[in-house]
Amino acid sequence: MDYKDFEDIESLESQRAGFDFKGFLFKALNLWKLVLLCIGVALIVAYFINVRKQNIYRLDSLITVENDQNPFFTANTSISFNWGGVSGKVGSIITAIKTRTHNELVIDSLEFYKEYLRQGKYHLIDIYKECPFEVVTSKSAPQVINKALKIKILDKENFELSYEFEKESSEVQIYNTKEKKSIDIEPGLFKEVFQFGKPVQLPFFNGVIYLKDDSALNPEINYYVRYLNFDSVVNIYRSTINIEPSSKEASSVLRLSLVGKNKSKIVDFLNATTAILSKTELERKNLYATNTIKFIDSSLGNVDAKLKIVTDEMNDFRKKNKVFDVEEEILQVSDQLRTYEQEQLQEQSKLNYLNTLENYLRTRTDYTQIAAPSTVGITESNILSSASRIIGLSVERRNLEYSTKEGSILFDDLDRKIDTEKNVLLEAINSTRNTISVQLNTLSRKIAGLEGKLIDLPENQQEYLKIQRSLDISREAYDVYQAKRSEAAIVKAANVSDITVIDEAKDIGNPPIGPKKSLNYMLALMIGFFAPMFMIFVIYLLDSTVHGSDEIEKMSKIPILGLVGKYRYKNNLIAYEKPKSAVAESFRAIRSSLQFIFKNNPSNTRANTLMITSSVSGEGKTFTSINIATVYALSGKKTILLGLDLRKPKIFDDFNITNEKGIVNYLIEDSDLNEIVTNTHIENLDLITSGPIPPNPSELLMGDRLKKMISDLKDDYDIIILDTPPLGLVTDALELTQYADATIFMVRLDYTKKGMLQLVNSKYRTGELKNISFVLNFYKHKSNHNYGYGYGYGYGYGYGYGAYGNAYHEKDNQSFFKKAKNFLRRL
Repeated sequence: MDYKDFEDIESLESQRAGFDFKGFLFKALNLWKLVLLCIGVALIVAYFINVRKQNIYRLDSLITVENDQNPFFTANTSISFNWGGVSGKVGSIITAIKTRTHNELVIDSLEFYKEYLRQGKYHLIDIYKECPFEVVTSKSAPQVINKALKIKILDKENFELSYEFEKESSEVQIYNTKEKKSIDIEPGLFKEVFQFGKPVQLPFFNGVIYLKDDSALNPEINYYVRYLNFDSVVNIYRSTINIEPSSKEASSVLRLSLVGKNKSKIVDFLNATTAILSKTELERKNLYATNTIKFIDSSLGNVDAKLKIVTDEMNDFRKKNKVFDVEEEILQVSDQLRTYEQEQLQEQSKLNYLNTLENYLRTRTDYTQIAAPSTVGITESNILSSASRIIGLSVERRNLEYSTKEGSILFDDLDRKIDTEKNVLLEAINSTRNTISVQLNTLSRKIAGLEGKLIDLPENQQEYLKIQRSLDISREAYDVYQAKRSEAAIVKAANVSDITVIDEAKDIGNPPIGPKKSLNYMLALMIGFFAPMFMIFVIYLLDSTVHGSDEIEKMSKIPILGLVGKYRYKNNLIAYEKPKSAVAESFRAIRSSLQFIFKNNPSNTRANTLMITSSVSGEGKTFTSINIATVYALSGKKTILLGLDLRKPKIFDDFNITNEKGIVNYLIEDSDLNEIVTNTHIENLDLITSGPIPPNPSELLMGDRLKKMISDLKDDYDIIILDTPPLGLVTDALELTQYADATIFMVRLDYTKKGMLQLVNSKYRTGELKNISFVLNFYKHKSNHNYGYGYGYGYGYGYGYGAYGNAYHEKDNQSFFKKAKNFLRRL
């Protein structure tokens, strides 16, 4: 083999390696019915999905978050603590709206763990606020969950409650405590009639059902009541409610939105969420004032008790002593002494508060119970602001506990901020306490000096002045605390929630946002188109059979001698019995082409020998042998057909002769040549069948008897046709090539494997096969397989020759995938 041959082989290999996109496209076009069918099925599925899905709605509401503050005691203090500005409060609100605690309050207030349902065409429909009756649930008694209890209205007085229990136990929940447990129940159908407005007490249902006055009764409609797991409902709403800033320009305006199937439920949930959130935030905002009022009430009680004691002491003194006049100068000294003692009492109150606050900060971890420092007259800005910030951070941390697992980095950040503020506050407390201590020492010296001026007075006068001063101080302290408590109560009452509703949720005829019916149809169209295209692509990649002459031209340099189309007929004698058919014409064309081969390779004898083989059984080898022999005989050539397929003899069936004697008998020297030759009813055509199946067919064909037989036949005949075994299954055909002047290799389209062509190519390159040509069987003149091939025949539909049998394959091992692929190919 020269260099050019290798170059041609390499070119063929590179052509085989590439993907034939054009072939795939024509393959897909050939299966347009399958693609159209898949699209139709997908659209039908999309239609049924659309009609079964309930409409989905989205409603929203707008709220604003402000940072309103009310003055408390002085311009420098405030009962509402600092949350870190509006942005910090917005973050807290967004967090709070997603907390389990908040959503539990909303679900509990609306009783959304209870569903009113009506049987629709395809599913149960939620009829919240449209149900003709109302169920008042006994929250302290068990209610079966996740089971739709059927309620059929019989009349205005009675209803029927029923349910088919499948198991011996059911899960129930007590909604007061949220406790879940399992109860025993008798399997089977429960059905009983009850009266509207009368308590129903059952192991699985407890409550009272009231019929609404304005309800239109329809006994044909089936209603249902279903209780749900409380925690599951809370988790559903926690995950579905959405809250976000309405715009970048207005970050304090938040939009709450919720998606659901019942618009009334969405409206009630959003409005209840806003109301409960506003109430909760107001309570948190008033926390500082509430703690302050508690502290004032505690201090006021002590002052009140002391005032009663001093008053009683003054009354007792006056009963025991006569009333006397005190000099003006002495009264002035006593008034000044009272002023100093009052200041001393105030400073001592501050000191006591600071000591208590320091102890609280050092021993507690929850700092939400701190009272306002301004209650005792502390006006230092560091203490006021630090106390306010600590309370705000503590509340924020407690709020975060409901939505975030402990150990989160968010807790670490808040704890750092709280510790920082606590350290600042402790430093401020220590500094202020030192200042107060200095002030107390100064006041003590002043008081001691004034008391020295009164020491010369009579004892009863000193006692009187002392009691009077104590009484005046107690009265002033009591008045101050009363005034502060009133002011704190006024501030608390005047407080408003920082959350204000701008636009409450309302059903204004909002259209559904889903299901996206057009999108479903588009998806169905895409799936219906691409799914079969993908399947066709996979089949095309996995398909290893030959489909057209163009593929053969790409894979082999062996020429194509002719094409044989499909034709439905009762036997293989088409060329004889249907000489005007297109198939008969194709065999005559093959005969003409063979003349050129025989002329270029002249035989030394009278006869030309033609061997017909194939790769495997079922490719039309015997069919072609019979018809080529027939067209030669009809042309006046004395022709003989040899059945050399000793393993699966077949050619005798179409000539209505037996296979009792044949080539095998001659090869084993059991019969002479003239004894095995059979004259057929076709003029000029003789036949030698294979005879009985031998145990050693290859050895018989390798013997000298076959060579002698063919040599003798060449003296008597013009054409000798050799019907041989398949080349790809046994080696017999290779042994017979030495007798052939020309060889036809049958290729059945959509059946012959491409790998078999490689086998033929290999033997052709090595010289084992000479003067070989391809004949394409089951040829269909379609552009999807033969673009670029310039000739062909169009024949009738459907006849399948080449049912070679299973002599070389003991049974049909055709896979389900291959059967399906063949079915799809026939579409």
